[in-house]
Amino acid sequence: MPKDLLFEIGLEEMPARFIRGAMEQLKDRTVKWLDEQLIRHGEVAVYATPRRLAILVKEVADKQEDVHEEVKGPSRKIALDENGQWSKAALGFARSQGADPEQFTFKELGGTEYIYISKSRNGVETSSIVAEGLLNILHAMNFPKNMRWGSYDFKFVRPIRWMVALLGSEIIDIEITGVKSGNVTRGHRFLGGEIVIGQPADYVEALRGGHVIADVKERQEMIVQQINGLAEEKGWHISVKEDLLEEVLFLVETPTVLYGTFEESFLHIPQEVLITSMREHQRYFPVLNDQGELLPYFVTVRNGNAEHLELIAKGNEKVLRARLSDAKFFYEEDQKLAIKDALSKLESIVFHEELGTVGDKVRRIRRNAEKLADVLNADAGTTEAVNRTAEICKFDLVTQMVYEFPELQGVMGEDYARKAGEPEAVAKAIFQHYQPRFAGDAVPASEVGSIVSIADKIDTIAGCFSIGIVPTGSQDPYGLRRQAAGIVQIILEHKLSLALPVLFDIALETHEHFHELKRTKDEILKDLTDFFGLRIKKTLSDHVRYDVVDAVISAGYDDVVSIVSRGETLMAAVSGQDDFKTTVESFGRVSNLAAKASAEKVRSDLLNDPAESQLYEAWKSVTAAYREALEQRDAAQALKLISGLKESITLFFDKVMVMAEDETVRANRLALLKAIDEDLSMFADFSKLVWA
Repeated sequence: MPKDLLFEIGLEEMPARFIRGAMEQLKDRTVKWLDEQLIRHGEVAVYATPRRLAILVKEVADKQEDVHEEVKGPSRKIALDENGQWSKAALGFARSQGADPEQFTFKELGGTEYIYISKSRNGVETSSIVAEGLLNILHAMNFPKNMRWGSYDFKFVRPIRWMVALLGSEIIDIEITGVKSGNVTRGHRFLGGEIVIGQPADYVEALRGGHVIADVKERQEMIVQQINGLAEEKGWHISVKEDLLEEVLFLVETPTVLYGTFEESFLHIPQEVLITSMREHQRYFPVLNDQGELLPYFVTVRNGNAEHLELIAKGNEKVLRARLSDAKFFYEEDQKLAIKDALSKLESIVFHEELGTVGDKVRRIRRNAEKLADVLNADAGTTEAVNRTAEICKFDLVTQMVYEFPELQGVMGEDYARKAGEPEAVAKAIFQHYQPRFAGDAVPASEVGSIVSIADKIDTIAGCFSIGIVPTGSQDPYGLRRQAAGIVQIILEHKLSLALPVLFDIALETHEHFHELKRTKDEILKDLTDFFGLRIKKTLSDHVRYDVVDAVISAGYDDVVSIVSRGETLMAAVSGQDDFKTTVESFGRVSNLAAKASAEKVRSDLLNDPAESQLYEAWKSVTAAYREALEQRDAAQALKLISGLKESITLFFDKVMVMAEDETVRANRLALLKAIDEDLSMFADFSKLVWA
């Protein structure tokens, strides 16, 4: 009769950031073991708090499934030697299967006879193997950081203090690091005590009685509901970031939301500083008004019940006051540092041992930014702001506030620059040049910020590539993929007329100016081109089909805005135009024969068939406008123009013998097809489209 299986690992408090992964790992390893052992089971649920990892498997079969199988061995020709005796290969096969050669049978498969062994195995009782299985799962689990304790060699995320292992009501006998399994778990560290689990199905409710909410989803819903209730009651907007909610979720076993206050005098500090201090140091949720301005309140989650909340709030207020006082001190001290003095300190901060200091990097950013402003035809005012922003964009790296909170780089730079009297455009661009910081982040809103952001990011990418640091697999310690994706995003959002080869040349020329490249320029350019190609492909793949991506990528991706426009336009045509397939088929007929062309130009005087004259005139009437539309990134108009050739192409192939006997006529007809194909290939390689 099936029984439920419960396995709980009781631990000292685990780091919150490890717990979600540990839950998933425990589930995956347990399910995998059950499946490998051919033990049928029902629903699987995992639970976790800071002090426990647990899995509950419903309806675990009381024994393994019986196995009946035939195992194929060598062919008869290999299995028997010239004397008709079993060969070494056959005898080795028998040993590997734990069988006797007398058990061999011959069966034909695909016209060849092979030896087979029939094997049967009766499944054993689940209770006889589950202890070993759970121990193996424990030993196999891994974490970002492990511990050893006492004199034990065993490593785990934190020391194990108790275990519950039940198959139905029976205890599974396990021992590790001196801890023996049983049916007794522990409730909340302060509010609960020892709890006896009679049956696995009782686990969640039994823990609830011990002030532990074991179900992660339920615990999260409790936190969110309490926060929303408090916000509604007070008329607040409580800012709940997913990553902070996730961390708090795994810091508590019984969540109770409460709030506290801090002095309004702290509000003259930029609210980003206060919010960062509350989130990073104290795991508090900030409180905002309807305008998004910070209010002198904070919200936190207690690991316990609702008793003595006023006292708990006062304790949190005292700790936060000290944190905010530190932030206030750093903020006021930083403003005594002149920007020029901060810049001189950048000369002593190493960016990379082979790429120099941060001061060296700033000089490269300035040179890149100046050239980009020229390429993008920025006006004099914009160029002046770009130059100043590039010169001082990293000065806040030496401030105490950024040292304490690295995530505030740019935020503090904007604030300090504004207070130092820098132009508003420059102050804003100092913050913006770090954007986008992560996937989904906004791009710089201003032209100045965009130019300096690209100049900074391409310097890092080209510099790393120049010394052989090219991301491979999952390895990308300098975040080069993210920075390349950021450049692509900025170009797209602002529709910048910035060809990638031009950008690469600017960056590499700058690096050549300041230090000798350790790889050849051609090698670096190839790697840069391939690297950005993958980023563009990923961008396209988010909203167009894989074959459409391949088609437009084949036509080139120097112009990022153009390729995305072509991809979206082609996707719309493929999915929305019933007759587009026949249009593409006509393009395919052109491309197939165009490859045989040798003549470079079409001679109109050799066009002696009305159908070929019509195709020539149709093409001549659209080619200039088509190329102009592509130049203007109007992919929809370009595709409309080139698609208009379909009827003339179809008539041409119906009426004209392309491979005429007259060599001159044949070459001219092929030249016409080649000219049309050259236009087509500027949009996409239509042959890569896949039709259902």
